[in-house]
Amino acid sequence: MSERESMPVDVVIVGGGVAGMAAAIRLKQLKEELEVVVLEKGSEIGAHILSGAVVDPKALDELLPNWREMDCPMAETPVTENLHYMLSKNGKFELPHLMMPPFMSNDGCYTGSLANQTRWLGEQAEALGVMVFPGFPASEVMFDDSGAVTGVVTQDMGVAADGSHKPDYQPGMEIHAKYTLFAEGARGNLTKKMKERFDLEANCEPQVYGLGIKELWDIDPAKHVPGRVLHTQGWPLSESDTWGGGFLYHQANGQVALGFVTALDYKNPYVSPFQEFQRWKQHPAIREYLEGGTRVAYGARAINEGGWQSIPKLAFPGGALIGCAAGFVNVPRIKGSHTAMKSGMLAAESVAKAIGESAEHTELADYEANLRESWIATELKKVKNAQPLVAKFGGDVGTVLAGIDMWMRQLKIGIFPEMGHHRDYEELQRADLHKPIDYPKPDGKITFDRLTSVSYSFTNHAEDQRNHLKVRDLELQRESELEVYAGPSTRYCPAGVYEWLIEEGQEPKFQINAQNCVHCKTCDIKDPNQNIEWTTPEGGGGPNYPNM
Repeated sequence: MSERESMPVDVVIVGGGVAGMAAAIRLKQLKEELEVVVLEKGSEIGAHILSGAVVDPKALDELLPNWREMDCPMAETPVTENLHYMLSKNGKFELPHLMMPPFMSNDGCYTGSLANQTRWLGEQAEALGVMVFPGFPASEVMFDDSGAVTGVVTQDMGVAADGSHKPDYQPGMEIHAKYTLFAEGARGNLTKKMKERFDLEANCEPQVYGLGIKELWDIDPAKHVPGRVLHTQGWPLSESDTWGGGFLYHQANGQVALGFVTALDYKNPYVSPFQEFQRWKQHPAIREYLEGGTRVAYGARAINEGGWQSIPKLAFPGGALIGCAAGFVNVPRIKGSHTAMKSGMLAAESVAKAIGESAEHTELADYEANLRESWIATELKKVKNAQPLVAKFGGDVGTVLAGIDMWMRQLKIGIFPEMGHHRDYEELQRADLHKPIDYPKPDGKITFDRLTSVSYSFTNHAEDQRNHLKVRDLELQRESELEVYAGPSTRYCPAGVYEWLIEEGQEPKFQINAQNCVHCKTCDIKDPNQNIEWTTPEGGGGPNYPNM
C-alpha cells in the first residue's frame, strides 16, 4: 500500500475562488517569505467559478489598487445603465431606481466574467510566489491531539467505482499547515464538517440558499449595449408561490450573461428551477435580446441567501471560514465577490500576525472581531431583513416591505425586528398538497432541455470512479423522497443527475448519473430528508466554465 507524501507549509487555502486568491495575495503582500498553498478542485483556476456578475470593486481597490491598469478582464465593461423590471406574464413595470436606497446602486461597478477575474487573480498570486494546485480537491481535514486543525489531505486519485485501486492510483497528499483557510464556496463539503465539529452555527440562523442557473449568449450586435444591467422579479415564479429573480448583463465581446435564481425554500415539490429559467427566457422583455443569438455556455450554482444573521462563528483552532463558505452575499444587491475578497484579506492579516508571533493552530479571534467591525458588517446589516421579508410575504408585498426596511436602516431607524430562517429542506411540502406544473417543451432556439444544456457546461468526470453523491438510505429515498414528495430530485437538479426508474411490477430504482454533476450542491441542500451528501469527486472533474 502506498504511503501518503506530506508537505509542510505555513498556510493552506482550500478553494481557488476570489476569497481564496485574495487571502493568498494578501498573505504574500504582508510576509513574502510565507509558504502559501491554494488547493482547487477544478481542472484550472476559474473552472468552477459561476456568477452573474456585476462586481463592486471595493475590495479589489484595497487589494490591488492599480488593477485597472494591470490587464484585469473585469475592467473592460463598467456598468452604464441600470434597469429593474417587475414582470407579469406578458408585460413589465420598471421600478425607478430612486425608490432604492443609495447603497443599492451599481454606479462604479463592472460587469464581466468572475471566472476570468479569478484566473487573473490566480496569475497575480503565482507571480508573488503562491503555490497554486488546480485539480487537487481537499477531501479530509487533519487535527492534532488537542482537536486543532493542522491541515488537509487531498483526494486519492485512480480509485475505481468498486473501491479498488486502478493502475494509475495515487494516494492523496497530506498538506500540513500552521493555519488552514476554508474558501470552498457555498455549501462546501469540508466547511459542513467544520461547522458541525466546532458547532459554528450555535448562535446564528441557519444558512439558506438560492439556485442560480446561468447562460452566456452571443447576441445580435444591434441589440448589445455594453454595460447595461437588467434585473427582474415577479413572473414566472409568482405563479408557483415561489420567489427569486432574473438578470441579463451586457458584457464584453457582444455577449450577454443571463440567469435566474430560484430561492430553495420553495414548498411545491413540483417546482423545477431549470424549467422556471426556461419559461423566463420566453418573456418578451428577455426574448427580444436572445432572438437571432446563440447560446455558448451553461452552468448552475447554489448561492448563500441567509444574510448577516446566518454568518456562523468564523474562527476555530487552526482554521477559519472565508468567502461564501461563511456566506457574505448581499442578497438584494446580488453581489458577494467583494465581501468574499475582503473576508479573505482580513483572515490573511490575522494569520500573518499570528505567524509573526510564532503562533500555530490557535484560534484567530482578531479575524472574527475585525470582520464583525468591518464594512462587510456595515453593508450586510442594512439588508439583513430583505430575504426573510420577501420569503415570508411573497415577491410583491415582501419587496415593498424589504425596501422600506432597507431605507429605514440606511437612516439608522429600525422598524422590523431581526428575522430568521428555516432550513430550505424543511419548507418542502408533501406532493399531495400540490398539483404538478405543466412546463412547456423546449423550442431548441431560446429554451432547451437539461441534458443538452449540461453539454454547454463542458462537464467531465473521469470514468470508473467512486460515486461522489452518497445516498445514506435508499429505502428512505424510495419511501419518502419518491412516495411522499414525488421525487423532487428529478426536478431540482439542473443537470439531470437524478432519475427514478419505474417499471411495472418492479420496485422503483433511484439512478444517479454522477457524470452530469455540475457541483451546484442543490441536492445536498434541498433533499427533504438530508439523505443525499455531496462529496468531492476526483480532482479536475466537474464543469469547465469559459467566461462564466
